[in-house]
Amino acid sequence: MGKSNIKNGRYTIEKKEPFVVFIIGMRINRFLAFSKWLPTAKAMGPMIKELYQHPELGFLDCEIAFNLRGVTMVQYWRSFEDLERYAKEELHLEAWKRFNRSIGSDGTVGIFHETYEIKLGQYECIYANMPAFGLGKTGEVVPAVGRRKTAQRRIHKESID
Repeated sequence: MGKSNIKNGRYTIEKKEPFVVFIIGMRINRFLAFSKWLPTAKAMGPMIKELYQHPELGFLDCEIAFNLRGVTMVQYWRSFEDLERYAKEELHLEAWKRFNRSIGSDGTVGIFHETYEIKLGQYECIYANMPAFGLGKTGEVVPAVGRRKTAQRRIHKESID
């Protein structure tokens, strides 16, 4: 990401609709069991590609973080219904079935997810000298001034200058 993508100054975003934050990840419990965790790790790429190619599915964007034991992805969705509908789509369903057949409860690989439904006014974010990132890629970018200057004011929109 080049310097030209950086938005100077402090800004936040405004969302016009509720949304969902979905955190999903994989943990490698037995590093030498490559044949178990590598297919699990590779399964996410095609799904993310599909989601970006089909915005009508309700996927808004994601951020990916790698660590020593695996990967965590923070995804933003239009609604819980969209997320749940995608969980039943062929690509995801087949990956889930492969995981259960190959790994099941043998302990070599762990997976997790957390889902949060966010109502309007129940979120807060700030970005300073950043390119579009995370939730900031899914809403209207606005300056963090006036009623948006502090975290307290951003999350309690009724607070006015």
